[in-house]
Amino acid sequence: MISVAVVDDQALMRTGFKMILESDPGIEVVAEAENGREALDIIRQARPDVVLMDIRMPELDGVEATRQLMADPHVTSRVLILTTFDLDEYVYSALRAGAAGFLLKDTPPESLIEAVRIVAAGDALLAPSITRRLVEEFARNAPADTVDRPGIEELTERETEVLIAMARGLSNAEIAASLFVGETTVKTHVGRVLMKLGVRDRVQAVVVAYESGLVRPGQG
Repeated sequence: MISVAVVDDQALMRTGFKMILESDPGIEVVAEAENGREALDIIRQARPDVVLMDIRMPELDGVEATRQLMADPHVTSRVLILTTFDLDEYVYSALRAGAAGFLLKDTPPESLIEAVRIVAAGDALLAPSITRRLVEEFARNAPADTVDRPGIEELTERETEVLIAMARGLSNAEIAASLFVGETTVKTHVGRVLMKLGVRDRVQAVVVAYESGLVRPGQG
């Protein structure tokens, strides 16, 4: 059973998301909150597998709530950001803060359920077309606190190739085909890339690839 917390300042939205999610017998909504500050306490108590986090809320927005949750070593929940606009600087900030991905609020019910399952399984929700566009849009003017991340220099030549391919939106299978190696080998390289960069998943790795200058907006 996948446990989920829904954080949104609109009661109707919370109710709608809960109804959709609980239509799947393998998902249970265990907590709800109407702002980020309330969410911090509830999530630490309920310990859900996945948090659906609205980006713009009163008192404490989704970006800062995500940042605080991801900085807490006792929190194992994975955050999935909900937004109305795909090219949203707040979403980009949330990805940099550690969110595992984002969804538009008008996402079809079946896609919402699938997204929760993907994130609960430990994978990042990296929709190449949207995420790459978002990262490219804001990496140009992003704060430079990750630009000199030492992990980039620790990558081997093959790991660097894999990271560049990830940043360009390729799946493991596509990377394997382009590098003429097995998919299991690619998974191993991806794991090493994440470890060396000190990031949780592919989303943060892609952000680092752009902000470090390894991949440039509009390239490839």
